[in-house]
Amino acid sequence: MNILGINAYHGDASACLIQNGQLVAAVEEERFTRVKHWAGFPAESIRYCLQVARLGAADLDHVAVSFNPKANLNRKLLFTLQQRPSLSSLLDRFNKQSKSTSLKEELADACQCQPEDIHAPIHTLEHHTTHFASTFFVSPFEKAAILSIDGMGDFVSTLSGAGEGNNLEYFSRTHFPHSIGYLYNAITLYLGFFAYGDEYKVMGLAPYGEPEYLEAFRRIISPKGDSFEMNLDYFTHHEQGIAMKWDNGAPYVEPFYSPKLEDLLGPARQPKSEITSKHRNIAASLQAVTEEIIFHVLNRLSDRYKSDNLCLAGGVAMNSVANGKITQNTPFKNIYIPVGAADNGTCIGAAFFVWNQILKKPRQFILNHAYWGSEFSDEECLLALQAHNLHPKQLEREALLNQVVDALCEGKVVGWFQGRMEFAARALGNRSLLADPRRVDMRDIINLKIKFREKFRPFAPSILEERVGEYFEIDEPAPFMEKVFKIRPEKREQIPAVTHVDGTGRLQSVSRQTNPLYWDLIAKFAQRTGIPIVLNTSLNENEPIVRTPTEAIQCFLRTRMDALVLGSYYVDRTFI
Repeated sequence: MNILGINAYHGDASACLIQNGQLVAAVEEERFTRVKHWAGFPAESIRYCLQVARLGAADLDHVAVSFNPKANLNRKLLFTLQQRPSLSSLLDRFNKQSKSTSLKEELADACQCQPEDIHAPIHTLEHHTTHFASTFFVSPFEKAAILSIDGMGDFVSTLSGAGEGNNLEYFSRTHFPHSIGYLYNAITLYLGFFAYGDEYKVMGLAPYGEPEYLEAFRRIISPKGDSFEMNLDYFTHHEQGIAMKWDNGAPYVEPFYSPKLEDLLGPARQPKSEITSKHRNIAASLQAVTEEIIFHVLNRLSDRYKSDNLCLAGGVAMNSVANGKITQNTPFKNIYIPVGAADNGTCIGAAFFVWNQILKKPRQFILNHAYWGSEFSDEECLLALQAHNLHPKQLEREALLNQVVDALCEGKVVGWFQGRMEFAARALGNRSLLADPRRVDMRDIINLKIKFREKFRPFAPSILEERVGEYFEIDEPAPFMEKVFKIRPEKREQIPAVTHVDGTGRLQSVSRQTNPLYWDLIAKFAQRTGIPIVLNTSLNENEPIVRTPTEAIQCFLRTRMDALVLGSYYVDRTFI
């Protein structure tokens, strides 16, 4: 049984394939187009998934897409009658919804066949149900409360419910125009961060400020019943829609806050202008009110469904700072947040919704690692190196680990390219830049030599999962960098390069079972230094994470990265 899952016509377009209930491939279209958060139809991703399984279009049994233009139709009509949104806003929505009519033609183009060659039924599924499936059906829990909390999908921003076995139950929906994701997006734009997905920058900036404007934000958004309500006086999206450009490129969102927001908080920051203490305090206040709303919704969900287990998904579930505080601020004890919690992961949710919910097949898969993307042989790596006139040395496994640890201890920054590429936003040890976390100056070195990004953004620690409790105040696994925890005060001076200004770290716990090579590298570094942690950031430079050996080499050559490992090959500046 072959099921193709697709996230299309939205940011972070992606595709996956499951066979007999097992995920075999998943990838985002941006990795092929080299445009961050690429939106449109994920043709290259679909081709990749079929290639991994050696399938053609005729071999597909089901195709699942993570949006449904007919979902919540009554609410849409009621809103239109009550609010009378602008004609341009209605046309924008119609244009996206009309895309679904060409799904079969687009799929045929991607599969390089005729539409009549595709016999699989195409399921268009409500956005948030695919978020539900993307977290619960692949979790280790037999029963769990579930929360999908997002910007907006199919006219809903937030959906709470529960899962038991193969069944999903839905409790309450928060409909357009109320959205904590929209609030975070609006303030991100207000703070002068205009790229799609820049909310993580505001989350990184927040610890540098104080929540001076918390009461102001409580006037903008407040708890209501099981959910929350926005004060729409501060926004324009409910009247004018959100001007968003995304066709076959990077999504771009126009600001949608009203003049009243600037009356409340002051003039918006212009991009690339100085970040002042006021901007830092606004970021801190936004993060604080976001956490208040999330914890309110979760506590009400816990009242409705008693369980120690929580499955979380949606774009707001990428707020790793809030995620790390859930067990302290709610009754939930065990939290599962999948790789690709944002819209990229809805392709996985769509496929598993068909398998587990529509076909009623038993759950038999746990998503416990991220390595579902492209991989390349040593021969392909060598050919790419030779094509760039590089002459690396090939090393056996143990010698390679020692060589890399030597480089890290010498203060070098090493590109680490191994195995299958990670799915979703974060490099997790297969397409990573690695460095020594003990160096006070390492954050500035990487920013200056390679990443060319804002100085306030932290770098992540990859830590052996067995030793999380030694270095962090909460001893929980975080395999997908999905949670931020406080670093123990006595350990912070040992690992300054991965300790944020507030004493936290967005850790990745590394499992020997799911990534033995990366685990062995960190263990080797621990043997040498006593520290079971390496600094890990993504192998890229203002672009999507590299997919191919050639892209890794090009990143190495155009930056001042010290060394690059491609499979068993090691090259540094002396080889150029």
